[in-house]
Amino acid sequence: MKDGYIKVAAVSPKITVANPLENSKQIIENIIKASRQGAKIIVLPELCIPGYTCSDLFFQHILINKCNDALYEIAKKTENIDALIFVGHYISQADKLYNVAAVLNKGRVLAFIPKKHIPTYNEFYEGRYFEEAPHDVEYIDTCLFGTVPFGTNIIFKLKEMKEVKVAAEICEDLWVPNPPSIMHAMAGANIIVNLSASDEAVGKADYRRDLIKSQSGSLVCGYVYASAGLGESTQDVVYSAHNIIAENGGILAEASRFDNEMLISEIDVYKLLDLRRKMTTFKSKTDGYLYLDFEVEISKTDITRKILKKPFVPSDKTKRDARCKEILNIQAYGLKQRLEHIGSKSVVIGISGGLDSTLALLVCARAFEIMGKDKKFIKAVTMPGFGTSDRTYDNAVNLIKAIGASFEEVDIKASVRQHFADIGHDENNHDVTYENSQARERTQILMDISNRDEGIVIGTGDLSELALGWATYNGDHMSMYGVNASVPKTLIRYLVAYYADSINDDNIKSILYDILDTPVSPELLPLEDGNIVQKTEELVGPYELHDFFLYNMLRFSYSPAKIYRLAKIAFNDEYENEVILKWLRVFCRRFFSQQFKRSALPDGPKVGTIALSPRGDLRMPSDASAKIWLNEIDTLR
Repeated sequence: MKDGYIKVAAVSPKITVANPLENSKQIIENIIKASRQGAKIIVLPELCIPGYTCSDLFFQHILINKCNDALYEIAKKTENIDALIFVGHYISQADKLYNVAAVLNKGRVLAFIPKKHIPTYNEFYEGRYFEEAPHDVEYIDTCLFGTVPFGTNIIFKLKEMKEVKVAAEICEDLWVPNPPSIMHAMAGANIIVNLSASDEAVGKADYRRDLIKSQSGSLVCGYVYASAGLGESTQDVVYSAHNIIAENGGILAEASRFDNEMLISEIDVYKLLDLRRKMTTFKSKTDGYLYLDFEVEISKTDITRKILKKPFVPSDKTKRDARCKEILNIQAYGLKQRLEHIGSKSVVIGISGGLDSTLALLVCARAFEIMGKDKKFIKAVTMPGFGTSDRTYDNAVNLIKAIGASFEEVDIKASVRQHFADIGHDENNHDVTYENSQARERTQILMDISNRDEGIVIGTGDLSELALGWATYNGDHMSMYGVNASVPKTLIRYLVAYYADSINDDNIKSILYDILDTPVSPELLPLEDGNIVQKTEELVGPYELHDFFLYNMLRFSYSPAKIYRLAKIAFNDEYENEVILKWLRVFCRRFFSQQFKRSALPDGPKVGTIALSPRGDLRMPSDASAKIWLNEIDTLR
């Protein structure tokens, strides 16, 4: 359970209807198999001891007694299994029958969780056999298991790691307007298990999947769904063992239907805790709940879930294109609103031939198209300096003209040299003053042109640069509206590529493809033989690593150790561990030291879950110490 991960399993053993002793053998075998694969929470289907489709056989005394014997055997044979186990069972209590989840741990029956909502419609006729769960938790005396808590409102806490809290609901409970899992989550449960017997019909699998995803998302929980399999299929119904493990609105693992597949993944409890802490609308309500401890050994959980290298970028092209389209619309409509609100006649934007300014220009063009405004009022300015290459210059000029914006060129070399003379700086000293003087000169030019032409300056800096403080304060750091402010560098490349793929203009397409192929550089140092010498990722580190660090640190508040662990998995074939650690240290150091720049950011549209605006998502002191983060990095190998 290191770093908050706990391995869970959804298991569908082959069931023989009305043969609990045979079923117990299959159940025990599958529990042992899941445990050997590291599962600490094991969930089996609804009524899997007798078989869900027993119908009127549920009333038979012999079946009731043999099911209790089977449960006793399961408990006895799993006393050395290091897991919390949920098994579908039924019991007789106060002269009524109840469909329950029997909860086992270390050979003990911790509780019976009764089904709350009993379906009696279509092919379901449970109301003929079973009673609804009682309102309050009771204690019942059993011959085989002693006194056992009986009720819906029970949460199981991991004794060795109190953050792990598990609750159960049964099949139909999820499908009703007010599922028990809602109250379970409000009472602190962050893992919900569902013992189900959901039969198949055309389209039902999609609905079931969406329902589980949605519930795990709205409750900010892990959801483990184990459903009845092929052995249950009888008469008019077919069961498919459609097992699903979800977490916070996403599917971690899904079984192939009709295969009785054992499904195993791990739930990140610390991530769920962090998300709930940040949601001020996620309220707690613990009235009427019983909390029971369970025991499992604390050990390192092997991570089998997919760790995305580019968490900001969907891996599926269809989804990625849809996201790019949406982001471009958010950026363009945000800019449209600003321009209409202030009555700006034009926009002014510096174009370098790099990715960021290219995307900003495309957003301006899109906004003007939406407004029905002539693109000649997009004042695109190139400002060649000491490090401007022919390639980036040509791409900038050609793109401006192809888009239909007004082109203006202001060579900054003479004015910067005059500035060096004014402040006594040696032009041969290529230090930070040399670089930042150019950035600030460019910003001054843009600001003054915007005054001249009744416009506003559009910022081009992106989220990744802001996270690292890779911007010149009061230089490219400043604008009147920063359209790329919450777009990470790894996503910008795909946005430009999407625009290129979507447009019918072969000229623009060709220019954009060449820009995509150009190394990322601020171009502030003199060229060597006409080539760019200042490559950003050689100086500050690979943006794909920094975006990975940024996402996991801000989205889920992960520690450096956990980020490093995940990065080693995600980038196993690309970066040595020492390289990942090197740039993780750079990221943490710069993220803290450069907050003062983010505290003075201009407005810009939020497009995703991560943003650094001091007015929105990140309220961080400018002088916070990075010491404990850096100290943890020093302990890593």
